[in-house]
Amino acid sequence: MAQAVAKVARRINDTMEEGRDSLDLSDCGLISFPDGVFKMIRSCSENIHKISLADNQIKALSNKFFLTFTQLRELDLQGNVLTTLPDAIGEAQHLQIINISRNNLSVFPERLTDVKSLKQISVEENQITELPMQKLSLMPALECVNVRGNSLTPENTSLPHQYTLLT
Repeated sequence: MAQAVAKVARRINDTMEEGRDSLDLSDCGLISFPDGVFKMIRSCSENIHKISLADNQIKALSNKFFLTFTQLRELDLQGNVLTTLPDAIGEAQHLQIINISRNNLSVFPERLTDVKSLKQISVEENQITELPMQKLSLMPALECVNVRGNSLTPENTSLPHQYTLLT
């Protein structure tokens, strides 16, 4: 446990000291996004454009996460145990790429369709059975949706031709 905390602190300090626009907390044994991080990174949260929380054991993210990192463009949450995303994801108006593959999602997070800047969505290897096709087709920047490894029926996988749906 102490090693994991030290690893997280070291990565946050490196991000802040080097003025990086990305925060990599992947493979840190996290079960949630630590509240202490919000305090530590408050002064530079608007400079963070990319966050990786991949390959942890995160069960949920709070609305505070998306309300803090308002300039987020890329978010990697693959390999966690998420069952849903908070409503505040719809407020992430700069987000372009989100990877929520290999989680425990059984329902596509519809609030993602409110993020007009999203270009790529990956929900590979979850337990999703339906997609909000009409809402997805109205997303102006959307280019690719990766739904491989889900239990979708063919009638739930037809997007207009300008999109790539990876099944």
